[in-house]
Amino acid sequence: MRKLVSIVFIFLLLFNVLGYYGLFFGLHYQNRQQLIQQFDAEQYQSLETVTIKVPLALPYASDAQEYQRVDGEFVHHGEMYRMVKQRHAQDTLYIVCIKDVQSTRIDQALADYVKTFTDNPSNGGHQAPTLPAFIKEYLVSTYTIRQATLGWSSDVRQAKEPAMLIDSFFASIVHPPERA
Repeated sequence: MRKLVSIVFIFLLLFNVLGYYGLFFGLHYQNRQQLIQQFDAEQYQSLETVTIKVPLALPYASDAQEYQRVDGEFVHHGEMYRMVKQRHAQDTLYIVCIKDVQSTRIDQALADYVKTFTDNPSNGGHQAPTLPAFIKEYLVSTYTIRQATLGWSSDVRQAKEPAMLIDSFFASIVHPPERA
């Protein structure tokens, strides 16, 4: 009987800690799948779209006359955008996006839920970090910075004369002794 009660309490604790995160991630997944189906069937208003022009010079790229369907998302100024289609013409990449209001609402609801666990008062525009901060508390990461020079090395100087490149390669070939 004690084991059963312990298992129930552990399950209740895990649901309390991870259950609502799973709910929010499930809502994200459902919203993403619904938007992908709408974009594939081209069931969106052209007035909702935003076109982004990115200068992109590719040496052997061919120009596309029609847009290609793409999937992707990015956040700009706290708003989530979903990429619908793109095309490359001359030296510019055109990306057509739609603002994803539902994902922004889900993120805000998740941030409000996380704020209930903290002692800090609610700030108006400040959004609490969610999953990445949660993971960083349990994972250890170390960083090492090393200086390494391979091949050619060059001194950095402010001079008008051209810098001379010095080869840092040393031959390790063993030659037989010369005959006398």
